[in-house]
Amino acid sequence: MAVTVAETQPATPALSAGMASSHQLHQPGSAPKPLPPTRTFKPSDFTRVRTLGTGTFARVCLVRPASATVPLEEDKNAEVYALKILKKTEVIKLKQIDHVRHERAVLADVAGHPFITNLQASFSDRDRLYLVLDYVPGGEIFSYLRKYRRFDEQVARFYAAEIVLVLEYLHEKQGGVAYRDLKPENLLLDKDGHIKLADFGFAKRLGYKDDRPVETYTLCGTPEYLAPEVIHNKGHTTAVDWWALGILIYEFLTGYPPFWHQNPIEIYKQIVEKPVVFPQEPQISDEAKDIIKSFCTIDRSRRLGNISGGAGRVKAHPFFHGVNWEDLLSRRQPGPIIPPIRYPGDAQCFDMYPEDDGKGDVYTAELANKYDQYFEDF
Repeated sequence: MAVTVAETQPATPALSAGMASSHQLHQPGSAPKPLPPTRTFKPSDFTRVRTLGTGTFARVCLVRPASATVPLEEDKNAEVYALKILKKTEVIKLKQIDHVRHERAVLADVAGHPFITNLQASFSDRDRLYLVLDYVPGGEIFSYLRKYRRFDEQVARFYAAEIVLVLEYLHEKQGGVAYRDLKPENLLLDKDGHIKLADFGFAKRLGYKDDRPVETYTLCGTPEYLAPEVIHNKGHTTAVDWWALGILIYEFLTGYPPFWHQNPIEIYKQIVEKPVVFPQEPQISDEAKDIIKSFCTIDRSRRLGNISGGAGRVKAHPFFHGVNWEDLLSRRQPGPIIPPIRYPGDAQCFDMYPEDDGKGDVYTAELANKYDQYFEDF
């Protein structure tokens, strides 16, 4: 599994998609049931069913309202959510305060997009921060890619097209939000087989100045997917997401990323020095090769998605010939892979993880006095 790097901290295990956020099971065409907007929540309002995933400073659990009495596997109308729990001491120690604040703010702004996990509420107690998200029962695309080894071009095109719509929304309709961690582990499938982009821990609203995207300098992301400008640390923009989409399409079609090594430093060298090379098997169409190379262009001023026309130029690429973008956004057809979901709270598509043992550094009164001001939005 890929690792994630952030700030100047050592590389740490990435928080995978199933660990980040999820989508509530609901009928096609209907919206997930929203939580009361004016209510203040506390951990005891929810019953934890099981852990969906863990990261360095966060854990995501499948939860249901504490008032629920029907056994989950028998409740066809169960309310279920993904509760992301972040320990304040770990957030502080790993210098993730800004990332956590950006994550909550961006999620609140993008709530409701059909291909993004939906933030229902956030709250905090003395020791922890909580994000209540819709539960996406299908699990990570990473798991399906591992199962099938690779996707055929039609399947890869479907997922890539839904991601294009997400990036268009984040970059062009949300004032320059860079996602910065696109990879199979952060893509979930809902019960109808559509993508839900999860884990906005590295997302940041960059904005624009004089019609030019504002640059940021934080080293964050996953080594195999980092754009060259991130590695060079000369400032990066939303263009990094289009590079990552090129890497992702390559991995969809072959089962592995174009740049890989056990040592992340060697991966960085490959990214900045070597072109993308395609295997003889499996065969990849000329259109797919061209869009991958157009995304994985070191000069971001020539990178597809970042050039004049933006996402519109991406949609017009021959690789996406035949895609009905309006139908896709409206979710009029199910996805190519339908997860085996038996009931709303079914978690069989997620790996098993040990439950929280309650251990960890104490969030002292001294820490609270110094840092609680940064967590007021929760």
